Amino acid sequence: MTKPKYVRLADVLSAAIQNGKLAPGSKLPTHRAFAEQAGVALATATSAYRELEKRGLVIGEAGRGTFVRDLALPPTLGILQTAADGLVDLVFNMPGGAGDTDMLRAGLRQLASAGDLEAMLRYQPHGGRAHERRIIARSLASILGPIDPECLLMTSGGQHGLATIVLGLLRRGEAVATDTLTYPGFKSIAALQGLELVPVEGRAGVMDPDELDRQCRDSKVRAVYLMPTVHNPLGSVMDEMTRLCIIKIAQKHDLLIIEDAAYAFLEPNPPPSLFSLAPERTIYVGGFSKSIATGLRLGYVVAPATHIDRLLEVIRATTWNAPAIISGLVTGWVEDGTLARSEEARMRDGAERQQICRAVLGKATVLGHRNAGFAWLPLEKGIRAEPVVVRLKEIGVSASGAEPFATTVAVPQALRLAFGGIPKEELKGVLQLVRDTLN
Repeated sequence: MTKPKYVRLADVLSAAIQNGKLAPGSKLPTHRAFAEQAGVALATATSAYRELEKRGLVIGEAGRGTFVRDLALPPTLGILQTAADGLVDLVFNMPGGAGDTDMLRAGLRQLASAGDLEAMLRYQPHGGRAHERRIIARSLASILGPIDPECLLMTSGGQHGLATIVLGLLRRGEAVATDTLTYPGFKSIAALQGLELVPVEGRAGVMDPDELDRQCRDSKVRAVYLMPTVHNPLGSVMDEMTRLCIIKIAQKHDLLIIEDAAYAFLEPNPPPSLFSLAPERTIYVGGFSKSIATGLRLGYVVAPATHIDRLLEVIRATTWNAPAIISGLVTGWVEDGTLARSEEARMRDGAERQQICRAVLGKATVLGHRNAGFAWLPLEKGIRAEPVVVRLKEIGVSASGAEPFATTVAVPQALRLAFGGIPKEELKGVLQLVRDTLN
């Protein structure tokens, strides 16, 4: 069967990229210029470029043009690079402290002395053991208000909590409103479920309620996904008035609100949570990866009672239950104050790292919460993210551009720097490499 003309054109360009005739960073002709060169219609040229983007060979940048990707770099512009590549990792935020292993040893000893060890070797209730759900519910009361423990379900991490919501409450093809920059993990879940993400403009990570209203009028939006307290990647905190306006729009259009609180503990004086303001339509997702340890996969979902049965079905189908040993360990830390001390330590550590970051990067624009172990670095006009990420990889530093976080067609030119896991004595030197590469 003969290939369509646009595919044949894409094959020719693909061969030129693969054999090095078109070097990484090369700017391709405009769609119109390429159409004239190839003697084809503009629509055919556009389809050929789109085919190259699907293959991960080029990247289109609004207002700049189409550029050849560096094939040594993952199509996600860095997000798939890990420390396993032998690189200094500025991609994944992995906070930790010198005393974490001692904390774990103490917690395991305490767990081993408990009288219900045998019970931990058996299947558990899908939503978690009742007494542990009560412990977490009590710990959240100061933020969310009184919670019925039956409406709190324990999950295998916050990411599993988000997946539980998406799989349980949203149908394939439905639309979810998000910030123009949002958590890549939610994008991945949405893609698996075939959801349409509707980007809603805002300012510095705070969604514009009027723009949300407009998007809901223009398309059938089912839910809105937000990180109102310490946004990832921008670190912003939504003010109370905006939260109330968002809720008003959600009520008007009957939207489900998904409130992701992964980093909310970093803000010492947060406005009221969306859940506390609108518990009848908000699902609150949290976890302990960022406040205790990324390897201890325990999270929770707090939802209206009407959704609990459906969410339980998804937990049963995906993990059956969160591991009882981990839930026992973590809830023990909640009760004895270890969690609170760990959160305070993470806040202090993040604040010190933010100061180091700003001191090293000098006059560069740095966006980030004052206590967070990550920051957003918009690039100056004329600087593209991909060559910067490539150059950093060449000198042993793994960093991410904006593409994994963007929900818009036009991707901003920026770097996301996650420095929570870098030894503090090495952080200044690593950030100097970033600064020097940009210069």
